[in-house]
Amino acid sequence: MLKSIAVLTSGGDSPGMNAATRAVVRTAIFEKVAVWGVYNGYQGMIADDIHELTSRSVGDIIQRGGTFLGTARSEEFRTEAGRKKALKNLQSHGIEGLVIIGGDGSLRGGALLSELGNMPIVGIPGTIDNDVWGTDYTIGSDTAVNTILDAINKLRDTASSHRRIIVIEVMGRKSGWLAMMAGIAGGAEYILVPEAKFDLSQICRELKSDYERGRRYSIIVVAEGVGSGMEIGKKIGQETGIDTRVSVLGHIQRGGSPSVEDRLKASILGERAALAVISGVSNRVFGFNAGKVVGIDLRDIVNNTKTLDPELVRLANVLA
Repeated sequence: MLKSIAVLTSGGDSPGMNAATRAVVRTAIFEKVAVWGVYNGYQGMIADDIHELTSRSVGDIIQRGGTFLGTARSEEFRTEAGRKKALKNLQSHGIEGLVIIGGDGSLRGGALLSELGNMPIVGIPGTIDNDVWGTDYTIGSDTAVNTILDAINKLRDTASSHRRIIVIEVMGRKSGWLAMMAGIAGGAEYILVPEAKFDLSQICRELKSDYERGRRYSIIVVAEGVGSGMEIGKKIGQETGIDTRVSVLGHIQRGGSPSVEDRLKASILGERAALAVISGVSNRVFGFNAGKVVGIDLRDIVNNTKTLDPELVRLANVLA
């Protein structure tokens, strides 16, 4: 059983990271294990921005979005010399194990760090894109998709009032999960994602025909990975002759108080990860599969790519 562990958040912030960190810290303290916070991700690890945490350190944070530990990109950590420096800093504080909360890139960094020594490393998937292989759920995805849905609901009001086409660009450079889930739940007519081919000219012809038959408005959700929402909206407006407006949601999707699901699941995963690393478990990432907590091999996660469920694509086409 380890006597001292650390926790860090890395990559893009996501609602629920604080809940996961809180669970890691309080579980460690409950088990009489010292726990340290690495501030500002891997860059903070290299800079030795590492401080011991108490139960009070994580008080009043479960309801907050973002991450109180901070996060930052680190080019130096990409080098072996940088990772060796980071590992040495952890060891200088007597830290024996590490919990990483982040997305695919952050977990990949953990896999590289684990190759340098025998320090147990455990991960928790935290990213709004829900694109981590091996788990149905990632921290922050539920809050983000509900933020998008709220925007769709509001934009529908102005779209119907003016008989407009509204194009909504959402995050998702490689994964269309956010666009697909919010689009289906929001009743979008078209959902454009990187995982599915589409013919924009055909969509324009269908839209023009629908409006000629009396349609009052249309909602089109676009994942940023398929191209610029502004350019897509411009082409739709030009080809249909229909008033088309574009809303790029941007970083508002990352923020906000986490949902019940993100708070609860983050807390569950935080406890499980803390108990695992304290027990000496390494190279495991804890996620959910069919509602149950599962442990996934860290190397499997970084060597595989999660794909969008084709049934969602089919359903979107049926309901359009």
